[in-house]
Amino acid sequence: MIKNYLKVAFRNLFRNRFFSLINILGLALGMACSVLILLWVQNELNMDSFNANESRLYTVYERQFFDHKVRGQYDTPGILADEMKKVIPDVEYSAGVKLGYKSTFRVNDKIIKLAGGFAGADFFKIFSYQLIQGNAQSALKTISDIAISRKMAEEFFGSPQAAIGKSIRYENKQNYNIAAVFENIPQNASQKFDFVLNWFQYLKDNDWANNWDSNSPTTYLLLKPNTDAGLVDRKITHFIDKYNKPTAAFREELGLQKFSDVYLNSNIESGKPTGGRIDYVHLFSIVAVFILLIACINFMNLTTARSVKRAREIGVRKVVGAVRSVLIQQFIGEAILLTVLAVIIAIVLVSALLPVFNSITQKHIEMPFGHTIFWFWLVCLTLVTGVLSGSYPALFLSSFSPVKVLKGTLKLSTGSAWFRKGLVVFQFSLSILLIIGTIVISRQVNYIQTKNSGYDRENLIYVPIEGDLVAKYKTFKNEALTMPGIKEVSSITSEPTNFDNSTGGVSWDNKDPNLNIEFTQVSVGYDFIKTMGLKMVQGRDFSRDFATDSVGYLINETALQRVGYANPIGRSFTMWGKKGTIVGVLKDFHFSSLHSPIEPLVVRLSEKDLGSILIRTQPGQTKQAVAAIEKLCKELNPNFTVNYEFSDQEYQKLYNNEQVVANLSDAFAFLAIFISCLGLLGLAMFTAEQRTKEIGIRKVLGASVGSLFTLLSKEFLVLVTIALLIASPLAWYFMNKWLLNYNYHINISWWIFLLSGVISILITLATVSFQSAKAALMNPIKSLRSE
Repeated sequence: MIKNYLKVAFRNLFRNRFFSLINILGLALGMACSVLILLWVQNELNMDSFNANESRLYTVYERQFFDHKVRGQYDTPGILADEMKKVIPDVEYSAGVKLGYKSTFRVNDKIIKLAGGFAGADFFKIFSYQLIQGNAQSALKTISDIAISRKMAEEFFGSPQAAIGKSIRYENKQNYNIAAVFENIPQNASQKFDFVLNWFQYLKDNDWANNWDSNSPTTYLLLKPNTDAGLVDRKITHFIDKYNKPTAAFREELGLQKFSDVYLNSNIESGKPTGGRIDYVHLFSIVAVFILLIACINFMNLTTARSVKRAREIGVRKVVGAVRSVLIQQFIGEAILLTVLAVIIAIVLVSALLPVFNSITQKHIEMPFGHTIFWFWLVCLTLVTGVLSGSYPALFLSSFSPVKVLKGTLKLSTGSAWFRKGLVVFQFSLSILLIIGTIVISRQVNYIQTKNSGYDRENLIYVPIEGDLVAKYKTFKNEALTMPGIKEVSSITSEPTNFDNSTGGVSWDNKDPNLNIEFTQVSVGYDFIKTMGLKMVQGRDFSRDFATDSVGYLINETALQRVGYANPIGRSFTMWGKKGTIVGVLKDFHFSSLHSPIEPLVVRLSEKDLGSILIRTQPGQTKQAVAAIEKLCKELNPNFTVNYEFSDQEYQKLYNNEQVVANLSDAFAFLAIFISCLGLLGLAMFTAEQRTKEIGIRKVLGASVGSLFTLLSKEFLVLVTIALLIASPLAWYFMNKWLLNYNYHINISWWIFLLSGVISILITLATVSFQSAKAALMNPIKSLRSE
């Protein structure tokens, strides 16, 4: 029986090669897209899942109540971790962690800059980073200890075994003893680093971090087994109150979030973690379902449309005793067979496209051929797709009356035709939804990448101030200004794309004592305004001609609105108890991503608090300027590698997620339309074939080629227009909701829907026009003779 069914299935497959190819190709593309997305989703969901004590591992976040709002953050006091371990009996281990530094290491003549940071002594007890040499108890036991990665050990010493116990020089100012070597950080870890220094070194280097009213590092806790995390969360809510007394203007609360949830849910709104990358996981999971549905609808449409071709076979089978359930099994079996063929093609496509997909998504996803679970889900996907795409055709075909079929009086019902049209409308509604979404996302990404940020990002370079450059900054500046291609030089504590330091320690004349406003603060050197290309609203930049500028301040327009001075220049302004005056007001500019509004900003003068050198190059002379910078850095700072970053590139990094979403949306929208058009092409061919005699009669009666072309194309255009009317309001609702994630975003204009409609109609015409034109141009004699 099964052998007979397979023989019939393959016979039909080869007899209708073109339609079979469309069916298989449509399913293969749909399944390839779905598999790619599912691999990406699985990768996202598996981030940070490698920790053995995942269920007990928590991140502490902080809620700050001030200025009639709530701000959430993962920055906490530097001494919080140790205090929580002492005070809260439910905490087994705790660690303050501050990663993200790029530091220079030296062994003999080898100098390398690597990423890493500082962590508490319990770090390797909390996290399951594999230690090759050393142990978790001693890895970060003393202030002179350092733990390094296998990669770092091999770079400097040849092997982890050779590295243990050796000395390595850090930032050309201090030697550390290598107490442990850990395995290279796994790809599914959100924290990437090559070295970890003892936490007390961080507290020593940053004295302010020893105070309860400062925040910067992240605090991690490993709770004791069988601890009620909800109870601990409530217990720590007001933990800081006894160390940093709350006031009417400002208070803080703490909360717990599972560490494994932070990667996907890092947005904190109204003081609670909610959303983040998980929104993109949900979005593309829906897209995967959409594309698979579109492919399945193709199969249903083409199979039911060509059902007349198999009517006699069904009639004969029923006459000789085949019951309906057996016929249903046969047709679903055929659908599963086609799906298996499509899966084979899909796996080949996925394997070929994976390198490109990884490049777009910035991932390192591999085909999990060696994982049983992958094959399990692939079999499930095959069966679900086969049953879903073959269910309606099976029910439809098995319902044919054998008497009508064998008498030749079978006619497809109006209901089946309307069902096919409904499927086409549904299919194109999904496709148009993706088209509109793609246009909106592309325009928003383009908007945030090209929006005037308030300063000139072009021809602006950052050079980190490290090593001998700290003492030689003025020498660097003076010499650089004489070199080719360099226009202006200044300094700044934070890169302009990430002013991340804020303070409430600001006051001014007649300030309400119950008002606490957080000001973003940054220190800069002379010529900051010119180098950045900022605009002044009032006043002037810092100048060597005014000795009082050492206690002078620049504020932005947003800060001025909060301060309330009508004539701010020369008015009193105090930060951290250092009283001075406002010397200038800056036009608002963006110093973080467009997800956040522009905050009040205060700029102070200091050429001692140094972070980066800002260099403005002459337009068109970047190459000469970079060569000059490299030469000067090697001369003044020979013990460090030369490093520099371009402002425009750093700005683009703020929107990596959006760029990935835009690229994936473009690709999947195109594929959705392509798959839909494959089905549309098949239906157009079938319609033209079914109406061959009608077309011949119309031509004999004088119908023009143009009128016949319109007749054959009109039906599909009407269906696509209906799909557009259905998809447009849905797309507006969902994309408008997505845009609310940005404080600065585009408006969804009417022309986007018009453009989507025009694109859909043009694609439809391009798809069906060849078949329509071919049928309209056919010799009517051949049409009337055709069987």
